Amino acid sequence: MHKFLLTSAAAAALVAGLSVPATAEVFNRIASFPVNENIPGQMGQDSESSSEIIDATDDGMMLVYSDSPLGGIGMVDISDPANPAPGGFVALDGEPTAVVVAGSAAIVGLNTSESYTDPSGQLVSVDLASGAVTASCDLGGQPDSVALSPDGSFVAVAIENERDEDLNDGVIPQMPAGFAVTYRVGEGLDCDSRVEADLTGLAEVAGDDPEPEFVDINDENEVVVSMQENNHIAIFDGTTGEVVAHFSAGSVDLDNIDTEEEGALTFDGSAAGVVREPDAVKWLDNDRIVTANEGDYEGGSRGFTIFSRDGEVLYESGTAFEYEVAMVGHYPEERSGNKGAEPEGMEVAEIGGAMHIFLLSERGSVVGVYRDNPEGEPELVQILPSALGPEGAVAIPDRNLLAVANEVDLVEDGGVRSHVTIYQLGEGEAQYPTIRSQMDDEGRPIGFGALSGLAADPDEAGILYAVNDSFYGMQPTIFRIDANQTPAQITAATRITRNGANAQLLDLEGITPDGEGGFWLASEGRTDRMIPHGLYHVNADGEIEDSVAFPAELLAVERRFGAEGVTMVGDWLWVAIQREWADDEPGQVKLVAYNPGTGEWGAVRYPLEEKDAGWVGLSEIVAHGDHVYIVERDNQIGAAAKLKKIFRVPLSEMEPAPLGGDLPVVAKEEVRDLLPDMAAFGGYALDKVEGLAVDANGDFFAVTDNDGVDDSNGETLFMRLGQLAGS
Repeated sequence: MHKFLLTSAAAAALVAGLSVPATAEVFNRIASFPVNENIPGQMGQDSESSSEIIDATDDGMMLVYSDSPLGGIGMVDISDPANPAPGGFVALDGEPTAVVVAGSAAIVGLNTSESYTDPSGQLVSVDLASGAVTASCDLGGQPDSVALSPDGSFVAVAIENERDEDLNDGVIPQMPAGFAVTYRVGEGLDCDSRVEADLTGLAEVAGDDPEPEFVDINDENEVVVSMQENNHIAIFDGTTGEVVAHFSAGSVDLDNIDTEEEGALTFDGSAAGVVREPDAVKWLDNDRIVTANEGDYEGGSRGFTIFSRDGEVLYESGTAFEYEVAMVGHYPEERSGNKGAEPEGMEVAEIGGAMHIFLLSERGSVVGVYRDNPEGEPELVQILPSALGPEGAVAIPDRNLLAVANEVDLVEDGGVRSHVTIYQLGEGEAQYPTIRSQMDDEGRPIGFGALSGLAADPDEAGILYAVNDSFYGMQPTIFRIDANQTPAQITAATRITRNGANAQLLDLEGITPDGEGGFWLASEGRTDRMIPHGLYHVNADGEIEDSVAFPAELLAVERRFGAEGVTMVGDWLWVAIQREWADDEPGQVKLVAYNPGTGEWGAVRYPLEEKDAGWVGLSEIVAHGDHVYIVERDNQIGAAAKLKKIFRVPLSEMEPAPLGGDLPVVAKEEVRDLLPDMAAFGGYALDKVEGLAVDANGDFFAVTDNDGVDDSNGETLFMRLGQLAGS
């Protein structure tokens, strides 16, 4: 067996060379199912609901997932996978931690613990047709993972007996110790067939307190188990419980990673001796296993590792996976000081004639699709977008399907609900990513996110510029985008500087070329954060040459939601103000004008659409032909989103009146509903369509703001809209 180790430099080269043919057999997301649709009526839609661990029935027509906060298992009918439907919910007496499907039953691990020091749990068999519990085995501890053997003869359960993270900073040992058990599955779950595997005394880290995390079973009925906090892997015989192999998961040295949560994507730090602390572990064959190295309280190496069964490292991903996450805009900056992209869950399956590894980034909300190569390095073939917080996955090879359970439910914050995401392998073009960045001159990814304003090069078709907002307040940037490629490529990043240093106290929301190689930028103010409302003129190198504060007449009536776009019309800069300020009538907002040559200010008023839930406001303004085009949206996400549209206003009505007096109200015309464009990507409707541009050929482009992957799945949709009717 060959051994392949990937250094950071090699990882960078591998990522830089990633190439998926435009037309090939690829995975594409075909549907996203909000699991709150399974909430029973008596519980109410404001109940928290989460899909966590997921499996499928033998015929591949039904998905079954564990729902910890709701206290049961949910089902999704995927007989038509592009149109999943609610399949029902079964309430159980405990907290479900894992589920597998065995024949006509779901076997569920239930946590019934009263405390960390007195853990308990049940393994129950639930008839999927009736919802009846047909068997219940006392586990003698708190279960985590459950796996079914390939031949369907038994299940294995990791009894974690998890630690109290608030006790002694979460350091183990904390008794009682965990262990693993197996039970036969024949006509039903046989509670009398219990076999226990003693995992104490194996690990170098707190060997007397093993905390089994994840189990998987190979064709020889051997169970591999990860002990995350112990940084250890063990293999035991599923029929006898005898440990046949075990080894430390080891550590790695990481160079050129982002280690600080400072509002910038830097990738210039390092960390030595980072213990892998794997979560998910899977057999690739009977001799190789693969781990997702999420990390816990001591480490997390941000990638994945392939081991031989005796612990030899055959492949180490190094920074390759995290770099790819960054280059599709999904890097979670607010986890830089912890575990970065945080690969946690995983699925391994032969699908489409090849063995695949599906690696889930919990914090980046993507799925890395790797093609296994037993004699060499696995090949990264795709990065797929998921919903928020992917936790579990199941492949259905006979139907070329992959389903991912995404656990985060932001119902309490009015945010996105937990979803099950469905992908299908087939001939066609990869829909995602729609935009990605390249490596910089030092072999590091050009990190990006929170794209909040868009503009086109006045001369070169397909060349665009975008800015990021205050999420990256220590690294305000102009990104150059080449949309003549698919996906669109971010080819360069120009930092906005003041006296040579990265400028601060900016919240960039708009950009427009000045016609001389530089740009005008609009910054949305936040007085409570000492960020001023204003316009900034930068040269081609990004250095601020002029700062223009909003005039007193505007600041006297200011509110938080300010400039959301800027465009040049003749001698005037026009700025879209997002929401009503103190002197605006409800349902009307200002389009503010500034003449850089004379210093004059003026404005008109723009009528908003009627709002449903939340609020309605403006996100962008761009001049083209005889009109200005404006993005108007609500602040709703998923099924609640109703308004994401482009309107236009004739330039003949854009005659600025003096501030402080009566302002004319312009007439608008709807041009494009963007919700169908967003739905074509198979996900839920994203909240923030924030950028719009028209290139030198008259083609329209729009882009979404991913909020810096903060309570967001990180998805950036770069939409090619073509030449709009009448434009």
